[in-house]
Amino acid sequence: MRNVFFTLSILTFVLGTLNAQSSNDILISSGIDLIKTDYSRFADKLQFGAEANYFVVRHFAAGAGLELWTHNTSSFAMGIRYYPLDNFFVRVRGLIGANDVALGGGWSKPINKKWRFEAIGDFYLGQTEFGIRAGVGYVIKK
Repeated sequence: MRNVFFTLSILTFVLGTLNAQSSNDILISSGIDLIKTDYSRFADKLQFGAEANYFVVRHFAAGAGLELWTHNTSSFAMGIRYYPLDNFFVRVRGLIGANDVALGGGWSKPINKKWRFEAIGDFYLGQTEFGIRAGVGYVIKK
């Protein structure tokens, strides 16, 4: 009985948050790193990112953006997002300028039909650093 209640609770939560993107939608998003493993103290340096992602198909998006760092080279970023579930994604980005690759995953919670709250974790392979980012996204429906 406990397993049935748990399963129904999870299904209700997941179905209640579904508001997926469709093919040809564009997601414009920005965020700031809240925590990164190379921070020596809070607000010592900042990292800000902005990107646009085009949904080629419902669960797959290709994107490009800009990463601005106060203590390092800013970078142009190109990457892909794959949504195995409507609100959860994994991503791979190449950072041109920092000569790095970031592997990450995130959660995109719909605020309404157009706006999303995003929480993302990225591991930077070249820097061997991990960062946690929070931001917002806006979906342009086609």
